[in-house]
Amino acid sequence: MTETTTDTDTGAGTRLDTGTDTVLAELRGSVAVLTVNRPEVRNALNAGVLDGIETALDTLERREDVGAVVLTGAGEKAFVAGADISQLIGYTLRDGLRARMQRLYDRIQDLELPTIAAVNGFALGGGNELAMSCDIRVAAAGARFGLPETNLGILPGAGGTQRLSRLVGLGRAQEMILTGRIIDAEEALRIGLVTSVVPAEELMDTALATAGTILAKGPLAVRLAKLVVRNGAETDQRTGLLLERLAQSLLYAADEKAEGANAFLEKRPARFRDEP
Repeated sequence: MTETTTDTDTGAGTRLDTGTDTVLAELRGSVAVLTVNRPEVRNALNAGVLDGIETALDTLERREDVGAVVLTGAGEKAFVAGADISQLIGYTLRDGLRARMQRLYDRIQDLELPTIAAVNGFALGGGNELAMSCDIRVAAAGARFGLPETNLGILPGAGGTQRLSRLVGLGRAQEMILTGRIIDAEEALRIGLVTSVVPAEELMDTALATAGTILAKGPLAVRLAKLVVRNGAETDQRTGLLLERLAQSLLYAADEKAEGANAFLEKRPARFRDEP
């Protein structure tokens, strides 16, 4: 992946080459912003989009200057309005077993870096599943969410049957998946599918500010906290508490614990990262 410098609405950023125009990647300070860029088809997911996301993740995982990732969609109508139906027609049993989109979303969920979905419009099917694979979901007031795959004679196969119930509860997940009902941002907030709802014009600033807040914390503490919360939720409480204890032990032995404690006692902001 190569880099070129470009100007953006929020100032100068570093453009990262994803190998395709259907996914744009830009480094804004220590925050990588990935944008699905097919607004003419409401950012529908196709093989090119998946390739672009994978290429971006390959680079972000190698970089030392990235502390968080924001995912969003181009335009004002859609975050990602689902998979490209024209490609779906040709899918076979082999494609189902390959489960490329599910595996990609697993990779996003397991990314060491904190991830924030800035949902700027429709998040349907694979788009909703993409948002759910992120750690935090910030929605514009006009966003819409749903898993309408049963209308097409399939089910939400990129993690939707599993992640939705873990976020909103089994009963609500079953109702949404079986009926294919689309909900608005306020209902998504009420049931726990998203973490906040803001005016559309404030969406990206809110997502970047959230990333900035996380970046002010201890980097190792953030990574271990994400690991423990995610994996602890998949096991029994006793095992989760063991993970918590082991992670805390590692942090007690790390340098950033001393910086955090000293900064608190000295009534100053902690400096966990080198100053730019």
